[in-house]
Amino acid sequence: MAETDETPSPATKPSPSPAYIHPRREPFEHGLLPIPKLIFTDGTQTLGPIKDKLLSFSSESTYRVNPESIAESLQISPDQAQLLLETIACVLHSVSDPLVTAKPSEIGSIGVNVFDLVVFLYIQSYKRLLPKGHKDSAAVADVWPSTSAFDGFLSALSPLQLARSNSRRNMPSQSDEEAHQLSYLQKHLGNILSLLSESVEGDGEESLVLSAEKFEHLGFIFYFGEKGSEKILLSQNAPFFANSDPNMPAVPAAQLHDWLLHNIASTLEHITERASAKENGPTSAPDQDVPLADVSASTVNNSSSPRGPNFIEGISKTSYVRKPNDLKGSSVKVVNCHESVLYILAPLTYATVYGCSDATIVLGAVGKAIRVEHCERVHVIAAAKRICIANCRECVFFLGVNQAPLVVGDNHKLQGDSSHGLP
Repeated sequence: MAETDETPSPATKPSPSPAYIHPRREPFEHGLLPIPKLIFTDGTQTLGPIKDKLLSFSSESTYRVNPESIAESLQISPDQAQLLLETIACVLHSVSDPLVTAKPSEIGSIGVNVFDLVVFLYIQSYKRLLPKGHKDSAAVADVWPSTSAFDGFLSALSPLQLARSNSRRNMPSQSDEEAHQLSYLQKHLGNILSLLSESVEGDGEESLVLSAEKFEHLGFIFYFGEKGSEKILLSQNAPFFANSDPNMPAVPAAQLHDWLLHNIASTLEHITERASAKENGPTSAPDQDVPLADVSASTVNNSSSPRGPNFIEGISKTSYVRKPNDLKGSSVKVVNCHESVLYILAPLTYATVYGCSDATIVLGAVGKAIRVEHCERVHVIAAAKRICIANCRECVFFLGVNQAPLVVGDNHKLQGDSSHGLP
């Protein structure tokens, strides 16, 4: 493609971005499925041919594929293909995509865009950040689930052991997780771009180009924006596409790769500087993007950042209520709460319950997904589109869900009353 004189070359002088680039938390926290056939560790070697096969099943105008085509291309069961579609619908970035607003009965007929599916499949190889090891982890290995093959986040400690050992400091912070996700994307960005690219005359990477439309599929894993700001389309932040004609020719993938790597490096540097400032400041200072406040001798975060969840953390031996006016944003994480009753009575998009014990947790309507992980003797009362339960013990669930609960990992003695029932 002939490049105009006005287009800067990121390989020599990357264009400044109006804001830092960030990974979307949703696909990494709610979009990973424990299906071995969906985990590709050889980059594009296998996914490239799979993409071509999926495209052969799709319409040239929409690039959408149905569960039957997905099952055949990936050699998975129809039920797994349907689960894959339901998961993508919960973490998809484009609110205008019909899959996002589809009723459960319509998901199969609507299908998914092949390029969204390919990005989703690629990140199935991502492993979440591990906590630091515990000095006596061998002693608890027999009484609590070990690290999951599909999810590297689990500690060897039970929730109560975690609380009593004061090991919360060993848990990854929001900044740690964001840096880990960015580092993963930084490493694999070239492969992901090649899967979205088209080949023109010539050989090798220089022949790969990306249109603005294909570039937008990276919105599945990235976005630009800061606290309090509106998320902007990726192509409107890229100097190659911003305010350009929709019919503008495609841009060399290598240039986009360099430009994105520059932005990722800038964000990682910013995260490092922020962590350094924290270490050199008061020992009790929280992450700058995770402001904390003491409530009933517990640690609670009511972050107003639209890109970060509200944290409700460390509630112990008390009743706790949060209403819509108490929360900013649409995501909540309930972490390390024990012997308490918590009412989160606000409309949410995503919710996570992690490392809690001997508690009752009531979650107001959750529009997308709930993840309950590493909990014991917890009662969860919730209405949601879907729920994933991972590595829990002696928990009871009272659920109103649109889709059957997904139960993965090493679970013991779960009970539940659900509109779809627990397996």
